[in-house]
Amino acid sequence: MQDDPVVTRLSSVYPELPPGERAVVRVLLDDYPFAGLGSLRSLAERAGVSPPTASRLFDRLGYDGFAEFQAAVRDGARDRSRLHEFVAGAPGFPEARQAPDGEDTALRSPEDGGSAVRQAAEELRAGLDGTLAAVPEPLIETVATLLATSRTVWALGGPLSELAAEYLVRQLAALRPAARRVPDTASARAGTLLDLGPPDLVVAYDFRRYCPGTSRFARAARVRGARLVLVTDAWMSPLAAEAQALIRLPHEAAGPIAPLAHEIAVTELLLVATAARLAPAGRLADLDALTQTL
Repeated sequence: MQDDPVVTRLSSVYPELPPGERAVVRVLLDDYPFAGLGSLRSLAERAGVSPPTASRLFDRLGYDGFAEFQAAVRDGARDRSRLHEFVAGAPGFPEARQAPDGEDTALRSPEDGGSAVRQAAEELRAGLDGTLAAVPEPLIETVATLLATSRTVWALGGPLSELAAEYLVRQLAALRPAARRVPDTASARAGTLLDLGPPDLVVAYDFRRYCPGTSRFARAARVRGARLVLVTDAWMSPLAAEAQALIRLPHEAAGPIAPLAHEIAVTELLLVATAARLAPAGRLADLDALTQTL
């Protein structure tokens, strides 16, 4: 998808757009190419903007209206996930190779798989370097202070990023009391919100495809005065405007598979900086002693 000219065009103009047009771009990229193939009205509704706002985006991009944009989408779009593109393009995968005599390429040279693994490892290493470079130390220190000083820390994420939220809570609970995962059900979340207030902190992990449940809870928590730390991607979650601290992971660091390793790496930096503020040696010793008795 990254080689598609329409995607490249949307990506390059995104940082300069006003908020309403950014929302349209996020919908287009989140469900590309299908979001661009319906009506202008349905696209605007999905983005939460008016049709004239959506229309202004395509004028800004240099298309002669939405119809011309749709024609470009049809010409250039490829319906593939990032993982599909990687598998199709990597020399170690059978789909990327063409056997001259029609033989089953999956049965050929086992060394080919190593080539794919090496390519994936190189992309992961480069992506991780890019992610860590994109998160400045002062931002890490700011978030660590919030993690150390808030009354209660609540963390949540989407279908995959909830694993990063769980990791944060498990490690943070060893460093300080009152570190918890946001519960899953609506009734339990309502009970959690009932007691939230200004001394509390919500840490949200929100990546494309942005999770409506994460947004609803975080916004409700902000209404009740809780602070918000948001870990998101280059396109920025719709929650970005609500956050006291915003950590953006660069989209070029994504690699062929959703980059949970990058989210965990940034989380570990936050935990190290938080531990430096808490002096948790006594708590960790007690935890070890209790673990021995159970």
